[in-house]
Amino acid sequence: MKSHQYNIKVEWTGNQGNGTLNYKSYTRDHTITGNGKYSEIRASSDPSFLGDKSRYNPEDLFLSSLAACHMLWYLHLCSVHKIVVTDYIDRATGIMEEDKNGSGKFVAVTLHPEVHIEDESHIKKANELHTEANKMCFIANSCNFKIKHDPKTIAL
Repeated sequence: MKSHQYNIKVEWTGNQGNGTLNYKSYTRDHTITGNGKYSEIRASSDPSFLGDKSRYNPEDLFLSSLAACHMLWYLHLCSVHKIVVTDYIDRATGIMEEDKNGSGKFVAVTLHPEVHIEDESHIKKANELHTEANKMCFIANSCNFKIKHDPKTIAL
């Protein structure tokens, strides 16, 4: 079996001078960088947990990872099946439930890809390939819940 290793640096930037003296004495701001990556991602926690709403939070990044992995597999499968995709946009949605003790987990994700293809005769196959992309997606395969799909395919 082939193995892949990934490295990422997460650096907390929210020390306001008193560290984590109490729950409100620090911000949740942090940066995410990777070796040789072009730019950093400025992140925080969800505003519900005193985060900065203008920054990405881990839940946003998790959802975007699922949507991006699915898209990349889908585009690959379309190319293999000679379906020419000219545009792809996904407005993914997810639901995280918080437990009484403050922990939580995602319980549902639905991808809503809108795909533009060149040939109308390929719409049925283009829609079917979302199921195959889901089976191939590394991130979806790492989840303990089913990823749903609500695709819309348009021929131009």
